[in-house]
Amino acid sequence: MTEEGFHFAQPAWFWGLLLLPPVAWWLWRSAAKAARTPVQRYADPHLLPHLSGTRALATSERWGRFFAWSALWLILLTAMAGPRWGYTDVRLFQPGDNLLVLLDVSRSMETADVAPSRLGRARQEIQDLIMQNRRLRLGLIAFASVPHVIAPVTEDSRTILLALPALATDLARLQGSRLHAALDRAKILLESLPEDSARSLLLISDGDFDESGLTEHVRELQDAGVALHVLGIGTRDGGDVPGPRGSPLIGPNGTPVRSALEEDRLQSLAEAGGGLYRRADYRDDDTAEILKAAAVSTLPPQAGDDRTRVWHDRYYIPVLLLAALLLPRFKGRARHRRREPQQEGAQ
Repeated sequence: MTEEGFHFAQPAWFWGLLLLPPVAWWLWRSAAKAARTPVQRYADPHLLPHLSGTRALATSERWGRFFAWSALWLILLTAMAGPRWGYTDVRLFQPGDNLLVLLDVSRSMETADVAPSRLGRARQEIQDLIMQNRRLRLGLIAFASVPHVIAPVTEDSRTILLALPALATDLARLQGSRLHAALDRAKILLESLPEDSARSLLLISDGDFDESGLTEHVRELQDAGVALHVLGIGTRDGGDVPGPRGSPLIGPNGTPVRSALEEDRLQSLAEAGGGLYRRADYRDDDTAEILKAAAVSTLPPQAGDDRTRVWHDRYYIPVLLLAALLLPRFKGRARHRRREPQQEGAQ
């Protein structure tokens, strides 16, 4: 059948009908074998139920049950095959602007030189970004020593919003701040997007990473059409980095480890990536400017001409029919079980 009207989503389930001939053969063979037992040869048929305690099914009754269960099997296969007809023509929405956020969750982001902490301030900035966004598709990668994809680039920003409270520095088992690995993972995610759409990165960090070649790496991404915007978190004066138990983290020289906002480093990365650098504050201007800078796609932020069909599955119809046919059988067994104790008590 064509897929314009009634058809099955998974017609391969009907291969299960091939099980019926072997079952019919086994049923015929077992009945013929039972008829040749010594008891059948030396006892009258009408006395056998009294001798064995069981009643042999008549031929018509045996094959009647077989065809009844075969019909139920066919109904079950029909439900599994997924009958469907009728569909809704849905137009696909393809926004042209995409922004992937790279959030630093290394230990230095626990520094409390900004309230409540650098990481807490970063989470608030991402929340503001989501609430102000009206055009971009957003994604989120949290990184420390290794990157973790929290959400790929998607239109459902609520997924990111729900994940924000769970983002903490203990997400990474090995501490460190390796931006190279995060940029590589971001490149893989962005390569799957349409080539003519805008692809941008937003780095939210205090810049406390010690890696060589970052500027060249960012410049290569910019040459490939991926801009890098940077949002700095922290202050130039910095503060003590807290340890896992809240006390200051002690360095090899026995003094508390301090971390300050590496603003010059972050600015150079933004310049190499052809993007903006802003220091995070409590106003909405920083996130608004970044959203505006990322929305530079040549594609209009509206529905395109691509459409898809959403079929109306009707698998529930054979399921309801199967349940209606099986329900009387369960009721009959329950009545039979209730009668047996009553008969034993009467004896």
